[in-house]
Amino acid sequence: MEDPAQLSAIVVLLGLFIGTVFGAAVHKTGFCAMGAVSDVVNMGHWSRMRMWLLSIAVAILGVAMLASAGMLDPGRSFYTGERFTWLSCIVGGLLFGVGMTLASGCGSKNLVRLGGGNLKSLLVVLMLAIAAYMTMKGALAPLRVHLLDSVSVYLPNGQDLPRLLAGGFGMDLAFARWGAALMFAGVMLVFVFKDSAFRRDRDGLLGGLVVGAMVVAGWYATGVVGYLEEHPDTLEQAFLATNSRRPESLTYVGPVAYTLELGLLWTDASLRITFGIAAILGTLAGSFVYALLSGNLRWEGFTSAADMRNHVVGGFLMGFGGVVGLGCTIGQGITGFSTLALGSILVFSSIIAGAALTMKWQYWRMLRES
Repeated sequence: MEDPAQLSAIVVLLGLFIGTVFGAAVHKTGFCAMGAVSDVVNMGHWSRMRMWLLSIAVAILGVAMLASAGMLDPGRSFYTGERFTWLSCIVGGLLFGVGMTLASGCGSKNLVRLGGGNLKSLLVVLMLAIAAYMTMKGALAPLRVHLLDSVSVYLPNGQDLPRLLAGGFGMDLAFARWGAALMFAGVMLVFVFKDSAFRRDRDGLLGGLVVGAMVVAGWYATGVVGYLEEHPDTLEQAFLATNSRRPESLTYVGPVAYTLELGLLWTDASLRITFGIAAILGTLAGSFVYALLSGNLRWEGFTSAADMRNHVVGGFLMGFGGVVGLGCTIGQGITGFSTLALGSILVFSSIIAGAALTMKWQYWRMLRES
């Protein structure tokens, strides 16, 4: 029988490796969800949005292949549960979109910038972690549970499109999964590659392919390598070294809070380094190493009190919104989207809407003050 301790260690090491590759790739290619929305809204440029969509398409196809091979059941993840908390998805996504705009990037981007020496991002990450922890277990948790999460729709077959199609139309689940995956990924890939400039953009292609592949690798690490059909202690199935005790992949809100918790309560024997925490540390390390080797490592601080205020508020909104919406531009925008869960698609859309509205407001305010 496999040793759970050894398997947990392997999952953690895989998380560290995946996070390192992710951090280096994002730093090199300029992968940025907030930047993608900003380019479209302010300049009409779609290159970084195409990079983001490419990563989603790769992740969707990768999860479909793992599921078809019988290696991963996306229905066991927390993205695909029976309770569709639509209000939390909308509110959480909107607030996260506002926050990432004020903070000059989402949680993962600020971690990457921190690895390159950006001290503004240090404050953003700390505020995100504090707000996320307060929303999960602290003073903001009652607001989330009783006011937002209580508004939901129960979907007995789960909220992912493959199971909804299979249950609603009597389709074979494998057929429904591939049909939905090919439809979403196909539309995205056609849009991505119809642009000749993007087809020649090496960084754009690299960023989209690597980020998407790392999300698939995360699913494999936690859902395949870390899966025990029968844990020797509980005699029940188990997913090792994950905070949710389910299969996970890259996400950058909850794990940031758990990383802060582990640092503050290091001697608490009940706490362990998980895949998510290892991925956070790997992202920092990958960005730092790339910045060091490429000569891009430089210190950067706030330019004004207003700049600091925006980043503090932005970090806090991302922490709160990310927990309420169960993820960020990576956690819901790619990892969750790869399961084709309704909640993930709704959060993805709400994040874009929140960011776009904030950018329009900032532009209007700038014109008014000029």
